[in-house]
Amino acid sequence: MAPSNCILEQGSICHCKEGRTPLELAVCLGNLESVRVLLRHNASVGQENANGWTVLQEAVSTGDPEMVQLVLQYRDYQRATQRLGGIPELLNKLRRAPDFYVEMKWEFTSWVPLVSKICPSDVYRVWKRGENLRVDTTLLGFEHMTWQRGRRSYIFKGEDENAVVMEVDHDKQVVYTETLSLALHEPELMLAAMQPSEEHVASRLTSPIVSTHLDTKNIAFERNKSGIWGWRSEKMENISGYEAKVYSASNVELVTKTRTEHLSDQDKTRNKGSKTPFQSFLGIAQQHAAQNGAPVLQSASPTNPTSITPEEYFDPNFNLESRNIGRPIEMSNKVQRFKATLWLCEDHPLSLVEQVTPIIDLMAISNAHFAKLRDFITLKLPPGFPVKIEIPLFHVLNARITFSNLCGCDEPLSSVRICTPTHTPESTEEPTAGAEAANNTKGRRSRMGDNQEGLFVKEAQPICCLP
Repeated sequence: MAPSNCILEQGSICHCKEGRTPLELAVCLGNLESVRVLLRHNASVGQENANGWTVLQEAVSTGDPEMVQLVLQYRDYQRATQRLGGIPELLNKLRRAPDFYVEMKWEFTSWVPLVSKICPSDVYRVWKRGENLRVDTTLLGFEHMTWQRGRRSYIFKGEDENAVVMEVDHDKQVVYTETLSLALHEPELMLAAMQPSEEHVASRLTSPIVSTHLDTKNIAFERNKSGIWGWRSEKMENISGYEAKVYSASNVELVTKTRTEHLSDQDKTRNKGSKTPFQSFLGIAQQHAAQNGAPVLQSASPTNPTSITPEEYFDPNFNLESRNIGRPIEMSNKVQRFKATLWLCEDHPLSLVEQVTPIIDLMAISNAHFAKLRDFITLKLPPGFPVKIEIPLFHVLNARITFSNLCGCDEPLSSVRICTPTHTPESTEEPTAGAEAANNTKGRRSRMGDNQEGLFVKEAQPICCLP
């Protein structure tokens, strides 16, 4: 197959009958020059194919270090430009939303006893004031089957159409600052800055390709019941002082696929032998599937092992049967069905769309757990604010997220001033949405002091405002 000709003839936005974009097709065929041309013309690296694999994962499967380096560089570049391009919209959302303080408690649980004992918990403390935001945490993430700990504050300061992001490492007493503005970055310099290290590329090429996602296309929500047979009623629970309806979300599947066709026998042995006990628990009920296709011809190339011609591949009426381009796939597949649980309060003062979703979108950029939470709460949920959610993260690991201490009403904070709202007879102004939300919060509201920089002076200084 002459990849460069057939790809460019098909255009840069069309899909072939196998569901591949031209960029993915060029990657699977190992044609580096075609990949380079398509990337220079803004072909999207972030798209997934019909089987849920990204262009970067297909690049890793080729085993070509130069291909992986190129695709990884453009993926990070495209992510950065998309992130910067979305800053004005994010700032507008923050400006429009009423101010608040809230705590998000993350608890990780498992049905495996030994895993449950090592599961951590953390409270994300969130201050939102105008276009400014601060999030404090001590749980940084979950990588290589270990929990990453550290005391961090993430501070987001809006400035017109730009924003400044600060990451405060309280353990090392270091502050990392970045200005987010697409206009301030030269595309060539930004692209050059995204070039990955040789060590990073080598690490990807010697590790399995893993894809984990929640399959919610058949999700269904149902009210939970309480009581005994004949006297059952719809279940209600009090969560953080708010009456909430309890729902179960059924037909939620956690799908984990692992590919190893790019690994040498030595790499496969090393990856099997280096598993921790926790990894062994996560590997329960693994199903292996080898997709080898038709017998490989001696004259075939490694990226086109069954010698498919361009005419055969692009002919919509031609049946390829089990033949395919790219390396024969070696894959293990794990599918486990879960029930997610939601506690929804219909009169909660916080707005999921206006106040909470923009913050979760921002945190999801660098935090995989927030990304999974975002994917779930953007589904079409029953009415109400999710004061508590329990969703699966891995096959034996669930995350339970609880919203509490809204505006410091449960446990007062020095950084949030609580006062009784006062009204003068001369005042004829209608209360703002923020004031209504605050008054609904157990009859109290928080108030901003005069120090406009108080939000960012030191760890205990952020002051929340509900106008």
